[in-house]
Amino acid sequence: MKFRHRNAFLILFSFLLGAAIFIWLGKVIGWAEIGKAFERFTLWQGVIIVALTFLIALVGNWRWQQILNDAGENISFWRLFRIYLGGYAIMYLFPVILLAGEIFRVYGAAQDEKVKTAKSAASVIIERILEWTVNLLVIFLGLFLFAFKLNILPQNILIVFGIALLLFIFALSFFYFKALRQKSIVKSIVQKFSRKEITEDNALFETENTVFKFFQPKNRSLQKGLLLSLLRAGVMLLRTWILVLFLSGIDIGLIKSLSILGFTYLSSMIPIPASLGSHEVIQTVAFISINIPEAMATAFTMIIRASEIILSSVGLFFIVKKGFNVLTEKFNIKKI
Repeated sequence: MKFRHRNAFLILFSFLLGAAIFIWLGKVIGWAEIGKAFERFTLWQGVIIVALTFLIALVGNWRWQQILNDAGENISFWRLFRIYLGGYAIMYLFPVILLAGEIFRVYGAAQDEKVKTAKSAASVIIERILEWTVNLLVIFLGLFLFAFKLNILPQNILIVFGIALLLFIFALSFFYFKALRQKSIVKSIVQKFSRKEITEDNALFETENTVFKFFQPKNRSLQKGLLLSLLRAGVMLLRTWILVLFLSGIDIGLIKSLSILGFTYLSSMIPIPASLGSHEVIQTVAFISINIPEAMATAFTMIIRASEIILSSVGLFFIVKKGFNVLTEKFNIKKI
């Protein structure tokens, strides 16, 4: 099976799987009940949620810009934001194509902003590690505050989420173990799978060294990156709290909102487009645990998804525009 055919199959399969879970859950909860959950939600409230979603992306882009600035690259915030949104759209809508969004960002920064490829790759890797460091922290706090009530879920679904969480924990722990000891990951992987040596001047080593240098505990850039990651999570927490208040009229407070946010992060570990189905399933557990009707959980996830899709659509626009620009340059089409 060719690479592009395999990716098309994985995208279709993951979407159909998510749609099947979504439809099944809708039938269990009742579509009429889900419809009622939207009764309190107004257009202006929707505008607020979309605005907060864009603010989350702006903070994420700010974090990436600061990483590049600390590496000596002075790039316009708004030019970088277009690349950030393009990569975000790919990651959100096509998560089953592993690293596709990250590769787009590496390529975009290298080609459009003339950042050295090794430095561009390092910045994206650093940004993703920072994000998932904070994400895992929020997930653990969420599970702790809910006293691990995931046992409400069917065993098969629980196993899937459990495996995904363990894989992320292992990958992040492995990275920090190697980074703090300054032990090359690239060298060990190359030796294990190809049984070949890799020279010290290889671009992969340059990227790895830049990443390892960033994650040294005394590095002020690391502290700044973690603070921006916490700020991004804080805006997501605010969006969660406000949306539950809009839908239910109940002020659940920031502590319970933190648990719901942790479950949102947990659902994103499953590579299904826009977390379709997986987000609904996991949030049903969260909403039942705080005594809010489960239909509200589905309404909550659908509104979050709608706002994320609006954001992703802007990113897709920039991707299409970039593709068109590449074609015009290739065929030497000039502006009139």
